[in-house]
Amino acid sequence: MTDYTTPVTTAFELQRASIEQGQTALKQGMQFQQQVGQAVLDSMDSQESAQRRSVELSQSAIHSYLDAVESSVPGMDTSVDEVRTAVDEQFEYLLENHEEAFDTLQTGAGDGYDSYDEMTDELFDALDEQLSMLVEAHEDLESQSVDAVEEMASQAEEVQQQVQDVQEQAVETVEDVQAGDA
Repeated sequence: MTDYTTPVTTAFELQRASIEQGQTALKQGMQFQQQVGQAVLDSMDSQESAQRRSVELSQSAIHSYLDAVESSVPGMDTSVDEVRTAVDEQFEYLLENHEEAFDTLQTGAGDGYDSYDEMTDELFDALDEQLSMLVEAHEDLESQSVDAVEEMASQAEEVQQQVQDVQEQAVETVEDVQAGDA
C-alpha cells in the first residue's frame, strides 16, 4: 500500500511547529519587555543618586562662592552666614522633596511593574493552556485526516483491484470467445 498519509502528516507537523514558534516568539518579546521594565526600575536608584550628587555639588559651589565673598569683603561675616543658612535650608528642603519624589516614583513604577509582571505570568499561563488545547485539537484533526486519507487510499486500491479483476475477466471472456470461434 502506497503511503498517502506522509504529506498530510508533514503538513500538520509543520503547522504545529509554526504555532509553537509563534508562541516562543511572543513569550520572548514579552520577556524582553519585562527585562526592559526591570532595567528601568534598577536604573532609578542610579538616577536618584546622580541627581542628588548634582544638587549637593551645586550647594557646595554656592558655599565656595560665599566663602570667597566672606574672605574678600571685610565685615560680611554675619550677612554671609545668614545667606549660607538660608541656602542650606533651601537645599535641605530641595533634597527632602527630591527624595520623596523619587520614593513616590519608585513605588508607583514598582507597583506598575509588579502588576505588569503578574499580568504577564497569567497571560503566559493562559497562552500555554490555550496552546495545549489547540495542539490537542490539531492532533485530533490530524488523526482524523490521516484516517480519512488511509480509508480513501484503501477504497481506491479496492476499486483499482476491482477494475483489474473486471479487465482480467474481460480478457478471459474475449479469449474464450476467440477460442470458440476458431
